[in-house]
Amino acid sequence: MAADNRYEEEEEVRTDDGSPITKPRPIVRLGIFLVAHSPVFSVVFSAAGVLALLLLPLLAKNTYISENALMPGSARSMLSNRDASDGSKLVKDIKNFRLNHEGQGVEVQRLIGKYMSEMVAEVYYQKFQPEGNQFHPLHFFSGPASYTLLGNVSCASYGVNVVGIIRAPRGDGKESIVLVTPYDFINGGDYEDLSLGIVSSLFSLLSRVTWLSKDIIWLVADSRYGDYRPVAAWLAEYHTPSFKVSDLLKCDELNTADNFRRAGTVAAALILKVDGRSERFEDILSIYADASNGQMPNLDLINVVNYLAVHRQGFHVKVEKVVSLLSSSWLKIVGEIFEAVGKVANTLNPDWKFGIPAAEYIEGSATLASSLYSQALGIPTGPHGAFRDYQVDAITLKISPGFPPDSKARQHDFFLRGSQLLEGTIRSVNNLLEKFHQSFFLYVLTSPSKFISVGVYMIAFALLVASLPMVAASLYVDGCKALTKSTHNSAENFKSWKWLDAAKQVFALHLLGFIVTLLPYFICQVPGQHSPRNRSIMWGTTSSLLLVTFVTIPGCSPFSSRLHGTNWAILKSVTISAAFIGLCLMSIINFATAEIGALLLVPTCLLAQPIKPALRSRRVKSLLGAFCSMVLVTIGFPVIFFAITKGLVGEGLVGLSLGGEFWTWLESLWAWKSATYLYIGMVHLPCWLLCVCILFHPS
Repeated sequence: MAADNRYEEEEEVRTDDGSPITKPRPIVRLGIFLVAHSPVFSVVFSAAGVLALLLLPLLAKNTYISENALMPGSARSMLSNRDASDGSKLVKDIKNFRLNHEGQGVEVQRLIGKYMSEMVAEVYYQKFQPEGNQFHPLHFFSGPASYTLLGNVSCASYGVNVVGIIRAPRGDGKESIVLVTPYDFINGGDYEDLSLGIVSSLFSLLSRVTWLSKDIIWLVADSRYGDYRPVAAWLAEYHTPSFKVSDLLKCDELNTADNFRRAGTVAAALILKVDGRSERFEDILSIYADASNGQMPNLDLINVVNYLAVHRQGFHVKVEKVVSLLSSSWLKIVGEIFEAVGKVANTLNPDWKFGIPAAEYIEGSATLASSLYSQALGIPTGPHGAFRDYQVDAITLKISPGFPPDSKARQHDFFLRGSQLLEGTIRSVNNLLEKFHQSFFLYVLTSPSKFISVGVYMIAFALLVASLPMVAASLYVDGCKALTKSTHNSAENFKSWKWLDAAKQVFALHLLGFIVTLLPYFICQVPGQHSPRNRSIMWGTTSSLLLVTFVTIPGCSPFSSRLHGTNWAILKSVTISAAFIGLCLMSIINFATAEIGALLLVPTCLLAQPIKPALRSRRVKSLLGAFCSMVLVTIGFPVIFFAITKGLVGEGLVGLSLGGEFWTWLESLWAWKSATYLYIGMVHLPCWLLCVCILFHPS
């Protein structure tokens, strides 16, 4: 009987001529099912991606110390009142000197160097030139040591860094920890003096301790040209020494020639700034960690500082937020919904820890939005970004004291607490036998003590882009069927290379995007002084002329698709494929840029369709789809989205000033070599133009 059943099954899987028919694998059948129902699944996946993004604040975990060797707070602080008094003495001497010798920056540098020498530190001075801000395409992917220096720099315009090194009594000179205090030697303020006082108090202690196994470098960075440039110049000389004779030697007032000293490999760096008075009555510590192109330091470094600041020194720790979201009504509604769902889930099962209070959700969302925005820009939020270019973990600590800078009673206690915070952090890093590696490097913060790891936040992006390949395959099949009806040869059409016409048109517009990306270099070469608004007008005019030229080239214009036998469905299929590839590549470089880009580009590509058939049919559904497509295309234009973003943060821009602000924003992107600039010009803009071509396709 069993033999008969097997014989019947074999008969069922054979054709008339006896050849066997192979059944497709389950994964193939699943793919065919998804492609056949792509409209439904595209809506489901897109909605799930947005929902997953809204759920991220609820899925945030509490931070924890992954590396056991760090042991923050395990040792008692050795900082004494004498050390704090040394810091207060330095601040007092600098203030008195500035009152009697206004504008004498060199003397202030000598004074700081003198204090370092009295603490048995090796002192030297490093000179650097201000950096230019000119866009050059060949330097975009160059290393961190390549800088554009301004020509004809006078002796009065160079910067001078003061550096002191304490050699570790228990070390072999192979590792070091860097402390940075940006300071304007010419126009330094009272709050900048406080940052020198804190680090000077700590430096006084570290010069006497016996437990140090890593050298300590104190860099007083000349911040006349910004906080980033002096640190980057010092790091460039530290890692890649230059042996050519500098023109700055003729301005050698501090004897800086051939005395650059080095310590070991930098294990970690802490940048300290005291910036203005706190709005509260308590001292506030702000942590800045975002480096170039979304790079972040190891999470353990932030966790150590946060733990010591909160549980040992009593600072109120915060990270940046999008303030406008704190008063958002729609975000409050979403938070209340999630809070209610969490309460219901808790009644069903007390072990389900799902919901959080609505106020905490709003705070987490505002912090998450700020973290995503900062990482997407790809611009460092402080001088710590210069260290990350050399794969050194670094953060910027900005302290806002709750008292005026001339308050002597509070200043001594402030120096003690600030120095003890840095001492505890240095003790933890000093315990490490290797680089930070245990905790996360890919994460976003929702508060100083909560984070979202890469395995969680990638889910939202994956759901958003999951529908793109399905819709692309479905459109290709529909396009081939449309060609079949016109040629009555289905086998030939499915095996033909008709999609190459659409691919050629997509490639042409991506080539146009590449050229538009390079245009700022040539615009910057135009002689004369031009305002950002005028440069943005030149850029827009030239780009428009190039677009008209590309459209008139036979075979390159998407508007000529009908003449070449390619319908809009195949063009849209190739466009979606290009957008999918671009977004996936960008997610490897900078996830935040890919996430924001997917929120804009995915619905625009999915809903793009010719509006002529919708206008001819006059059906409500078709007209509504055409209207949504037009709205998404309008919002997706980079300049319009930039204006909307500015409006959300309370900076309204209208008229020609928008173009000038947009140019200035792009200048900042290419100056910091942000990959977001390449994404806008070579992925987003071409796909946006293709969606516009699909909207006005002559079908």
